[in-house]
Amino acid sequence: MLGALLLLALMVVLSLAVGAKQLSFAEAWSGLADSGSSAYTVVHEMRLPRTLLGLLAGVALGLAGGVMQALTRNPLADPGLLGINAGAAAAVVSAISFLGISSYTGYIGFAFVGAAAVSVLVYVVGGGRGATPARLALAGTALNAALISYVNAVQLLDTASLDRMRFWTVGSLARAQNETLLKAVPFVAAGALLALALARPLNALALGDDAARALGSRPTLTRALSMAAVTLLCGAATAACGPIVFVGLMVPHMVRSLTGPDLRWLLPYCALLAPVLMLGADVLGRVLGRPGELQVGIVTAVLGGPFFLYFVRRRRVAKA
Repeated sequence: MLGALLLLALMVVLSLAVGAKQLSFAEAWSGLADSGSSAYTVVHEMRLPRTLLGLLAGVALGLAGGVMQALTRNPLADPGLLGINAGAAAAVVSAISFLGISSYTGYIGFAFVGAAAVSVLVYVVGGGRGATPARLALAGTALNAALISYVNAVQLLDTASLDRMRFWTVGSLARAQNETLLKAVPFVAAGALLALALARPLNALALGDDAARALGSRPTLTRALSMAAVTLLCGAATAACGPIVFVGLMVPHMVRSLTGPDLRWLLPYCALLAPVLMLGADVLGRVLGRPGELQVGIVTAVLGGPFFLYFVRRRRVAKA
């Protein structure tokens, strides 16, 4: 835990110091604490909101990924599996194209409506009270494919809005604003508390529905509350910085090698280490893309693709 905290602190410092204008650690600290510093404007108006958004989105996606893998009993699951990210993205893209919404703070309401609607639809299509992990995964995959096709179609047909959508749809921290953070924090906090509270019921659910009932858990209620937690977390993160992939897949696997499968340990570590990955990917994108930058969603996709293939192949070898 101490190592995770130190690693997170290091990434926060790097996020404040690295960019188009390179700052030393001393200059970054001076810009953070001293209003008379020459680096004060750079740190407070550009890098601090970006760093805080990376922390917030990292916590949300890491917890959502851990809950999703436990809920579906699928180690390859991430928040996109049930189409929740795609639902939020479809709602935001519709708001941009048809209603002319241009403020990032205006996206949050639409993102939650889309994420919540898809969550309910997946639950109903997946069987309602009789929903199983496999049926939920199949329903989510089908809806995810349909919604991604819709997002692409809207972008192709509405060229006037394409420029506003293109940075958001690849996932970016570059346009972080204090107002966006203030609106997203309550939803992430509520989702995080709910996810952490579900650790014990989800542990019981991993043994099967009958065993969970024997242990005093209620599988249907646990699944419904888990989807509510994922909706809150993914809706807030997607609205604030776009649909960022693979963070919710990679982090729980890395954490599981340290903590084992017990969600009472796994989820808190996900909340600590997912922001490390998010900020690390953002810093790497700034370094590799100079004098411009690579968006964080591109970097996580590049890192996550090989990880996904490696993990799938390792599982196949283990089964063989």
